[in-house]
Amino acid sequence: MRKYIKHQATITSVVLMTLLVFACKDSFLEVPPTGQLAGAQLSSKAGLEGSLIGAYSMLNGRGNRVASSSNWVWGSVLGGEANKGTNSGDFTTINPLQRFDTTPTNGEVGGTWGVKYEGVQRCNTVLRSLTTATPDVTDADKKRIAGEARFLRGHYYFELKRLYNNTPYVDESVDYGTGVEKVTNTADLWPKIEADLKYAADNLPETQSAAGRANKWAAVTYLAKVYLYQKKYADAKTLFDQVIANGKTANGKKYGLVAKYAQIFNAENDNHEESVFAIQSAANTGSVNNANSDDDLNYPYNTGSSGPGNCCGFFQPSFELGNSFRTDANGLPLLDGSYNSDANALKTDFGLQSAQPFTTDAGNVDPRLDHSIGRRGIPYLDWQDHPGYDWIRDQSYAGPYSPKKFIYYKTQEGTLTDGSSWTRGYAAMNHTVIRYADVLLMAAECEIEVGSLETARKYVNMVRTRAANKTSWVTKNGAPAANYVIGTYDAVWSDKALARTAVRFERKLELSGEGHRFFDLVRWGIAEPTINAYLTYEGKKLVTALGSAKFTANKNEYLPIPQGQIDLQGADVLKQNPNY
Repeated sequence: MRKYIKHQATITSVVLMTLLVFACKDSFLEVPPTGQLAGAQLSSKAGLEGSLIGAYSMLNGRGNRVASSSNWVWGSVLGGEANKGTNSGDFTTINPLQRFDTTPTNGEVGGTWGVKYEGVQRCNTVLRSLTTATPDVTDADKKRIAGEARFLRGHYYFELKRLYNNTPYVDESVDYGTGVEKVTNTADLWPKIEADLKYAADNLPETQSAAGRANKWAAVTYLAKVYLYQKKYADAKTLFDQVIANGKTANGKKYGLVAKYAQIFNAENDNHEESVFAIQSAANTGSVNNANSDDDLNYPYNTGSSGPGNCCGFFQPSFELGNSFRTDANGLPLLDGSYNSDANALKTDFGLQSAQPFTTDAGNVDPRLDHSIGRRGIPYLDWQDHPGYDWIRDQSYAGPYSPKKFIYYKTQEGTLTDGSSWTRGYAAMNHTVIRYADVLLMAAECEIEVGSLETARKYVNMVRTRAANKTSWVTKNGAPAANYVIGTYDAVWSDKALARTAVRFERKLELSGEGHRFFDLVRWGIAEPTINAYLTYEGKKLVTALGSAKFTANKNEYLPIPQGQIDLQGADVLKQNPNY
């Protein structure tokens, strides 16, 4: 089937029905100890598959929007690609996060911790149940199921590592009542994450029965990414070389770039050749949590029937991000940072009501701008031209832009959307955790450090060439909707520092709004100057939201350990991160 997550309701129902079956005799009154019956049933083939689906299901946070692996808050809002959006009084737990006023008692800090560890626990349950697998589970099944569970556990611990630095490592050998409450957070998580992903890479098949399952190449790619984060560039390069040469999706497609940029984010094209690993989504399954429920707030505000979602105006792209898409006469980005200058900043309708006249910016821009940011006067997918003010809840708090990448089309209403809950904004497009353009740009980083600057240039140009595909540009009245000018880097790269800048900026443009930016800035060691420059620039426009906000080095690179966890386990077990 196209969507792995679609199996969830069916298999879970099978497991629950199995657990409820009993004979019509007095022995049904003999209640076994808690967990004993469940443990036996979970060791069957259906039980193991159901438990594994449960481990996958935590990828989108299962109702905790901020905790999703899409990282729209932790990666994109904190990275300066977007503001929280809406207004100052809505979802106020996010307000201090974007200002870097985070405290250990913040609900989103504790909630995200809980979701990641719920994912870990579900993986551990699968691995623990495998040790008592019933005869219907073949050796091949055991290897695959263990590989998927360890891949997912590696992912959840990678998320914990990036968010909180070192956290307690708990595997299937430790459970409640057997010492889990005494596991400290002083050991380095990296070797544990590597071990899980190595196991997955060695034991998972190249193709899977469902497109959303992790396969061998997803594990190899993820392991390479983990090496990159540790600056093990040579090790990462070796794996990226293999992925680029031989990698394929779980449904057997050779890795490649989707021809048209917008089709990466179209639910009708999910599990395409660019999808290395993705959070699977499906509509109309009986639960909106099977859709991309982490995005239900992230639609233009008050659209009525003339736009998607009709709520709520969160996740509004920043002024600084919009300006970043400015290009020079050769179609190259302004790597010197001048895109924020008065001469180059993108013309917006900030402060204008929709009834007031506005002329769209006529300067050169990268065509990915209008696939990534909804702005006034530009067609908003197949809905209508973005009207500006009318679709913004509070411009003075969050700016004039709307998110655009993970938005469904008007023609998909009711089929690839789920309207059974309070909003129409539950849709079926996947969120890619890793996609092939990301792979090429990570590989380019490695080439700069231990390989060839020219190979790095080739990889970046592959990404830019796709963006230059004119048949994929946003059009209006039969012509390009803006002055799209994009070129490739044609001069030989001989300066390593300049090459680094180019690759890093390309990641910003190509992957904007996809939850990577903050983590990139931290691992590059440039978070403090970059984020504070952003806060200064953006804070002058959005005074209430970001005025006087500041990123503090040696503190804000990581979230605090949740105070509730320290209170529960004790300060002698969990050590708080520095300066909190």
